[in-house]
Amino acid sequence: MSRLPAAKRREQLLDVALDLFAQHGYARATTAELARIAGVTEPIIYRHFSSKKDLFIALITRTGERTLEKWAQELKNAADPADRLKRIIGDNPMVSDEGRNEYRVLLQSITETGDEDIRRAVSAHLTSVHAFIKQEIERAQEGHRVMTRYSAEILAWLLIHVGMGYGVVTALGVQNHGKDASGVHVQEIISRLLVGKTDAPKGG
Repeated sequence: MSRLPAAKRREQLLDVALDLFAQHGYARATTAELARIAGVTEPIIYRHFSSKKDLFIALITRTGERTLEKWAQELKNAADPADRLKRIIGDNPMVSDEGRNEYRVLLQSITETGDEDIRRAVSAHLTSVHAFIKQEIERAQEGHRVMTRYSAEILAWLLIHVGMGYGVVTALGVQNHGKDASGVHVQEIISRLLVGKTDAPKGG
């Protein structure tokens, strides 16, 4: 068993747990199996995480952090606030190669809603994502690129609700969903509804 610095070992265990939970589900996965795949003993796991639940919560937290880091990186060279928003709409982490498994694991928290710690972690995750999107919408509204009839707060929740719904249907393996026979995709409709028609600048 190779010795890794504590931070790297913790990340390795999270990576292995991510794959294990995505494949077998949080409820069925065991720390014994995690230890075997990671090439460590169970006591090593408990040096970094107090329980399987603690590890699961850490995955939820890391998923949110990675989502925001990825969006921040991809928005650096965006042309304007509208372009930034369109990129967020087009980059649903629930169906991307990088985020698919992470969000599949997060969705498993639906079966754990009776646990206050897990529920709080999921709430914190979605609240941070909502705050990021809300800020982007506010920026686009200030630049008269997004309608101001509705608040940035509710529009951000709208994007989260639609995005998660799309992600769930994708995770369920439904074929050819999200687009019609002509090839129009739901992402295109959302972009056009939100960014396509803008308010005229005041006084102009």
